[in-house]
Amino acid sequence: MYHEPLVSLSHVSMFYGIDEILKDVSLSVYPNDFMGIIGPNGGGKTTLLKLILGIIQPTSGKVTYHNNFSVAQIGYLPQRSNTDFQFPITVNEIVLSGLMTSKKMTGWFRKDEQKEADQLMQIMRIQPLKSKRINELSGGEYQKMMLCRAIISKPKLLILDEPNTYTDHNFETEIGQILQQLNQGMAIMMVSHDLGIISSSVKTIACVNKTIDYHQESSITPEMLKVYGCPIDLITHGDVPHRVLEKHE
Repeated sequence: MYHEPLVSLSHVSMFYGIDEILKDVSLSVYPNDFMGIIGPNGGGKTTLLKLILGIIQPTSGKVTYHNNFSVAQIGYLPQRSNTDFQFPITVNEIVLSGLMTSKKMTGWFRKDEQKEADQLMQIMRIQPLKSKRINELSGGEYQKMMLCRAIISKPKLLILDEPNTYTDHNFETEIGQILQQLNQGMAIMMVSHDLGIISSSVKTIACVNKTIDYHQESSITPEMLKVYGCPIDLITHGDVPHRVLEKHE
């Protein structure tokens, strides 16, 4: 699809103790790709993301960053946040904290950086909430805030681990459009169990269940769904929304 990847995994395996989580995995992430990642719980999806983020190192194999790309150029929206919701911090402060990796210990922010934060919050429709404490937000508002934080440093790669977990319905309907817009300027990797979002938004699909099956198209086939090894709740969008449930053998 593209000539040179941002990051690649070559024959990577990962053990936690005696448990093999990923086995001989090879995968490349290219500029402007939008990769949907599907697979069963415990199949290694989050471990794959942590390897790319440099949070953990592979037991064997190699993770390579190409063309001066580095972990510092990755934006990350984790599945769950360790945020203390009782801590007296505002939406605006959380968004600006996404720039702290490039700041000195002073933590002062320039006017143009505040302007960038305001523009992002406006795009995400949370600008009126900038002075609110984080414990006053809905699930969708919180995820939009964290997404602003993840992209304010203008990363080349955005990684999202179940972005629609613990959110409201309004956010679920908006996330696809928001990410498609962001994909014009950055590559995206997104883990999601919402196959409706996956099928309507992504360009490529990686099926992860200890190993990886990579597909350079966005169509979800019955063969891909079998990677789960259990019933799948597939929600599609058409004139009449409906669900297709895969059955157990």
